[in-house]
Amino acid sequence: MKTQHYTMILKTYLKKSSLLLTCAVLTSAMAFAQKRPVVFAKNKQENLSKYVDPFIGTGFHGHVFVGANVPFGAVQLGPSNISQGWDWCSGYHISDSTIVGFQHTHLSGTGIGDLGDLSFMPTTGAIKLTKGTLKDMQSGYVSLFSHQDETVRPGYYAVKLKRYDIGVRLTTSERVGFHEYTFPKSNQAHIIIDLQEGLNWDRPTKTSIKLLNPTTITGYRLSTGWAKDQRIYFAAVFSKPIKNFAVYDSVVVKTGAALTGEKVKGVISFTTAEGEKVLVKVGVSPVSSENALANIQAEIPGWSFNQVVAQADQKWNKELQKVVIKTADETQKRVFYTALYHTMIAPSIFNDHNGDYWGTDKKVHKNAGFTNYTTFSLWDTYRALNPLYTIIQPEKVNDIINTMLAIYQQQGKLPVWHLMGNETNTMVGYSAVPVVADAYLKGFKGFDAALAYKAIKSSAMDTDRGIHYVQKYGFIPADSTVESVAMGLEYSIDDWGIAAVAKRMGKTADADYFAKRAKNYRYYFDPATHFMRGRLSESQWRTPFSPFVSRHRADDYTEGNAWQYTWLVPQDVKGLINLQGGDQPFIEKLDSLFIAKGSLGKEGSPDISGLIGQYAHGNEPSHHITYLYAYAGQPWKTAEKVRFIMNNFYTDKHDGIIGNEDVGQMSAWYVLSSLGFYQVNPASGVFVFGSPLFSEATVKLAAGKTLHIVAKNNSPENMYIQNASLNGKKYTQSFITYQDLTQGGELVLEMGGKPSQTWGTLAADRPQM
Repeated sequence: MKTQHYTMILKTYLKKSSLLLTCAVLTSAMAFAQKRPVVFAKNKQENLSKYVDPFIGTGFHGHVFVGANVPFGAVQLGPSNISQGWDWCSGYHISDSTIVGFQHTHLSGTGIGDLGDLSFMPTTGAIKLTKGTLKDMQSGYVSLFSHQDETVRPGYYAVKLKRYDIGVRLTTSERVGFHEYTFPKSNQAHIIIDLQEGLNWDRPTKTSIKLLNPTTITGYRLSTGWAKDQRIYFAAVFSKPIKNFAVYDSVVVKTGAALTGEKVKGVISFTTAEGEKVLVKVGVSPVSSENALANIQAEIPGWSFNQVVAQADQKWNKELQKVVIKTADETQKRVFYTALYHTMIAPSIFNDHNGDYWGTDKKVHKNAGFTNYTTFSLWDTYRALNPLYTIIQPEKVNDIINTMLAIYQQQGKLPVWHLMGNETNTMVGYSAVPVVADAYLKGFKGFDAALAYKAIKSSAMDTDRGIHYVQKYGFIPADSTVESVAMGLEYSIDDWGIAAVAKRMGKTADADYFAKRAKNYRYYFDPATHFMRGRLSESQWRTPFSPFVSRHRADDYTEGNAWQYTWLVPQDVKGLINLQGGDQPFIEKLDSLFIAKGSLGKEGSPDISGLIGQYAHGNEPSHHITYLYAYAGQPWKTAEKVRFIMNNFYTDKHDGIIGNEDVGQMSAWYVLSSLGFYQVNPASGVFVFGSPLFSEATVKLAAGKTLHIVAKNNSPENMYIQNASLNGKKYTQSFITYQDLTQGGELVLEMGGKPSQTWGTLAADRPQM
């Protein structure tokens, strides 16, 4: 993983961009602009999807998905490269020019690879049953492609397979992938359905395929990987009658038109005329092939590919219209709307059109009364993505909470990192807790509050993952488990949310108990070094100690070091200020974070990226840190740091995301920060002001309300808030509450070129929690 000091950022980007240019990779952006199909919105609103560039984040370590999908859709239909490894967690990297198939499920922005289910590959010539290798591509069906022949935008993907001269276009509905293959003249045209193929650590355990009738194939793929027991069912309906269908067990041909085994493949063969189009609609389901077929009938009953493309574009435009920014800078529009787009790839729908879904208890749940979701990267998203949803996706918040509560009932605890009906237990903390608490404290009513409280309390009273040490000692001994400091600090954050909910519900004893646990972070603070560090006992610290060194998955921190984790107290910043000795020592220490130089060591985490001194924007535990200055009365330093990060770590280039995009979290930070605020405490409903990037922004809220944000005299130089008003009333605080934001109206921020020594500096005007 690259790390870099902020003084080297521009040099680094120019160097990387130059390398990409020599590899002819940047031409994909030109192709995107030149080949983009024209889609007209139904009304006079600007079609904002034109600003989305899904190639942003496909370079460096962004790991974003490239392909066709609709907002929060169950299907992410796109190409997968032959390469495997960390930078191919999504199946695609801009440095690659190979395609092994068009697969119906992909992750976006994760640091672990999985999915890549149901691979379809059109070919011509002799039948090949394996994908081949980088060294010997002719041994398999893999094809090269050129980024010049590639077009991608929300809901649409197109490419030319060089090896076969086949044009491919893809689009989707929520649960259906729609393929259009344009073949050359050939008496050996094929479509290979390879159920063996998956991404990275995924491998099949049982697969099945069956020719149901002359135009329909059904089957399923069971697999293990990050999700230990994943299952996906499908139905594929073809526009061209299937005359020749062969089934294979790995590479061995079998008789008949149906086969079940570990590595089943089906090959459809036919003769095509020059330019003949073959269309395929592939429905997916977590429950059954029958439901998958019903999903096709419900969502894409016809055969108009262009109509489905237009519908997908309309769905994206509707979501993007929830935030309309005003800026003359076209680059800013591309960065912003691509970030907003990335916040809506996951969580993804995990049920059928009729409401059925596959539960964590390995049972089918019929006709659920909510939309069930999956792909919960909660250690990442509780910080910004989920708070963002409470503003611009309020209609989905209740469904997300109901999904989490259903998971709690089925597996006995709230989700940790949930994927396709499986608990992966990835990352520290019980990070569903602040998400549930935040929704309840903000007044969302569409879920069972009593069940929600039972679920969050149960998470904290479990006995695994170091929680029993918290209950016994208040801290997790460093010699008992790895990542003890990170684990303990996350639990303290989560416990604050439980205490706040208990207090709101009148559960005084619980409120007092969890409020005390929320202050357990103090056990990890060493007054001698003023860092958070591993504690062995009440009187002994782990040694040796360096605040710089990181040992990935082998020390007291999760993907970080002591410099970064010392600030992970968003639930009690005032308490952290007191530990550091007051406002001035706190500010001096915080200033030092952004200039400190030191080696991460040979075992440093690859996730530590986007460095400014020791601040690491490429990893989530740092995301709130720039906003801490406001708590000590110096909000102008927040403005400076936030502006630098937005302008340098988010660009419209392929490497325009400074680390793993992390399922929307990196983008959500940018969306909120560019609007001018960020929720530091994940369950408090308090948004701290930073520095708005745009002169105006209009945010659509619930119940038809809107929030119009005006930044007067805004410019790259005028980054400092001088005064603020909300609906004509002077607003002296350096923060704004969720209740004030969501009442709508007009928020006016007067900007200037010098820090204000009065706005937001008084103790009464600072954030209190």
